[in-house]
Amino acid sequence: MTVLTGQAWLTASATRSVLAALEAAGGPGCARFVGGCVRNALMGREIDDIDIATTLKPEETERAIRAAGLKAVPTGIDHGTVTAVAERQPFEITTLRRDVSTDGRNATVAFTDDWAEDAARRDFRLNALYADGEGRVFDPTGQGVADAAAGRIVFVGDPGTRIREDYLRILRFFRFFAWYGRGEPDAAGLDACRDLAPGMTRLSAERVSKELMKLLAATDPRPAMAAMEKTGVLSQVLPEAGPMTLFDVVVDLSDDPVVRLMTLFPVDAEAMRRASERLRFPNAARDRLVGSALAAPVVSLDMSDAQARAAVYRQGGRAVADALMRLHAAAPGRGEETMRLLGVANGWVRPRLPVGGKEVARLGLEPGPETGRLLKAFEDSWIAADFPGEGHAERLAALVNPRRG
Repeated sequence: MTVLTGQAWLTASATRSVLAALEAAGGPGCARFVGGCVRNALMGREIDDIDIATTLKPEETERAIRAAGLKAVPTGIDHGTVTAVAERQPFEITTLRRDVSTDGRNATVAFTDDWAEDAARRDFRLNALYADGEGRVFDPTGQGVADAAAGRIVFVGDPGTRIREDYLRILRFFRFFAWYGRGEPDAAGLDACRDLAPGMTRLSAERVSKELMKLLAATDPRPAMAAMEKTGVLSQVLPEAGPMTLFDVVVDLSDDPVVRLMTLFPVDAEAMRRASERLRFPNAARDRLVGSALAAPVVSLDMSDAQARAAVYRQGGRAVADALMRLHAAAPGRGEETMRLLGVANGWVRPRLPVGGKEVARLGLEPGPETGRLLKAFEDSWIAADFPGEGHAERLAALVNPRRG
């Protein structure tokens, strides 16, 4: 039997207190660690979350946690999930389940005490792994441990059946391959993803975009993205996507998922806005995508520092930096120029316009549309002079006098 060793999270006092609380109510063996923490421990990866599966019913779990003096939050009680908080650390605890019915998006579940039934409804074999408090690993599918060792992403049972239960598993197949896969993607899984890709229209935009951004954050998402393109899944999710040429380059230049996503689009602010709205990207990601396209016409790797400051003033430092990264992907041999200009985009602080309506009024101009036109003219000349820190009164007076004459 495989045993997890050297796992600080497994012996941590917070972990032990939660496990002890559950076993006090359900007896030894009623709770096991499941999924990502077991998989990542086997693969030598960082442990992000600690999830626990239990034979206890949700209300029994909640009572057990509270009886131990820990905080219990019924985060998904209808689906059997209670979150325990120990030493400020959350532990998601879910009762063993089997699917009663599914519609490709949501599932109706029934609780069970059968570990094999619970494993059978999970997505991939390397995620259907359990470990007890001693670190002993249980592998109900018989292949999960081997898959983790080999970097294989293989559906539990029939791939088509798993996907029809939840079409998001198509994107999860590629996301897990990007993060954990080695070699070629599983052929049967690829075929099922290709055949069932149209079913992804049933999914909420938020679920799709969240999964896509996680995929793009992988160290090297290129093999997974290439497989998505080949199977038609990418065009299903992002029909605006063009050739992958810039994407393939930018992966080595930036680990920022938004920068990587940007290179899949044409330089078209409206297309990026429409895609962002359709996929419900977070506002920050949407603004960056659109901002980079709007900044593109005024950004060049041939810019002087003064021109870069002018671009940052008008477009914003983030938008200019993103536009520069796209140019860098198109011309990676010009790294020196890119780094210089990124230094301006990321480091220069945009100053405030040093004059306003009060300064114009002091020169005897009546408030009205002319004030706005005058301030715009001042701003243009101030930018062209590379934002001088003095001489504002003289510059403004020189603009006012011709108008008064």
